[in-house]
Amino acid sequence: MQLVVQNLAKLYDDKRGLAPTSFKVDKGELIAIVGHNGAGKSTLLKMLASWIVPDDGTVMVDGIDLKNRMALAGKVGFIPEDPNLFEFFSVEYNLKLFARLSRTPMSRVEKILDEFKLLAFRRSKVQTLSKGLKQRVNIGRALLADPALLILDEPTSGLDFEMTREIYLLLQSMHAAGKTIIFTSHRPEEIKSLATRIMVLHKSKLIFDGAPHEYFQSDIHDELYSL
Repeated sequence: MQLVVQNLAKLYDDKRGLAPTSFKVDKGELIAIVGHNGAGKSTLLKMLASWIVPDDGTVMVDGIDLKNRMALAGKVGFIPEDPNLFEFFSVEYNLKLFARLSRTPMSRVEKILDEFKLLAFRRSKVQTLSKGLKQRVNIGRALLADPALLILDEPTSGLDFEMTREIYLLLQSMHAAGKTIIFTSHRPEEIKSLATRIMVLHKSKLIFDGAPHEYFQSDIHDELYSL
């Protein structure tokens, strides 16, 4: 198992961000986490990415406890819904800064600029880019250290059709290359075209975990989109 989550939980001011949740992920899975706003999706991803500290439970990545952040450096890449880039600096500066922080060879910066078609924008300030380009930089930055596990929160939120399609192709390409990917989404067509497994959170609880065809034939899917 690449990822083992046991009784992971978070409480916000007496309101549950995530009820105790357990699941396991094999290497190479592409998992969609589905649910309404406030269901606990972002809370779960941020805990898996070490952005917030859980109140209870454990997470193991490749047999290493998530608390051991130094040992896990470079193994997990996280792309939040809103790109957390340095807006007043160039694309290249953002990538080089993260490369230094993650102790990644600078040669990876050139590779990412090329792979993500960002060479023409390397000296452009992030604030001048479209949301689609910012997301491309955001994903490229998360891949600098070549993590085996990639976590994305609403990766196509606010993007137009062409950019959404580009993100789909990118995720499919990374999955084909052996990456394990966990992402959240509100879009049925996105879930159907990308996921090999679907997990549903409702009111902070995990209520479904199974194959896409099982999910789309279930009452849970119908109820989720009728509310």
